[in-house]
Amino acid sequence: MSNVDTFESKSTLTVGDTDYEIYRLDAVPGAEKLPFSLKVLLENLLRTEDGANITEEHIKALANWDPSADPSTEIQFTPARVVMQDFTGVPCIVDLATMREKVAELGGNPDTVNPLAPAELVIDHSVQIDAFGTADAIERNMDIEYQRNGERYQFLRWGQTAFDDF
Repeated sequence: MSNVDTFESKSTLTVGDTDYEIYRLDAVPGAEKLPFSLKVLLENLLRTEDGANITEEHIKALANWDPSADPSTEIQFTPARVVMQDFTGVPCIVDLATMREKVAELGGNPDTVNPLAPAELVIDHSVQIDAFGTADAIERNMDIEYQRNGERYQFLRWGQTAFDDF
């Protein structure tokens, strides 16, 4: 994270014996009038302010948001975490693996290719049911699933350990 804190919004919230780093929205004039969704974006800008990609001007532009005006400033959003399901996540791992391959071909260090934000992949709907109503149905279905998608699961296992923050 950046150490730029133009609005001196960085603070500590203590709950019991645990301290949490927070960014106070009330440090930014105008934040109180923003709708909740834009307050989420404002906190994100405060947390990721770096003076280059996220600047004081971006934060002020958001705090001075006018719902009736045409947008005049593009504001970056940097997610703290990305959650993907298998339909989008598997192609993402393929893209990262391909980028690593190309970086290595060009003489670079392929280990530098990683997600920019922590990413989680949820495989939630690819399992099919072929056997049912018997005591060994779950084992039979798992065996069939691994036969059908063994290569895919091997690739996902590799991706799980190959990339930082994945």
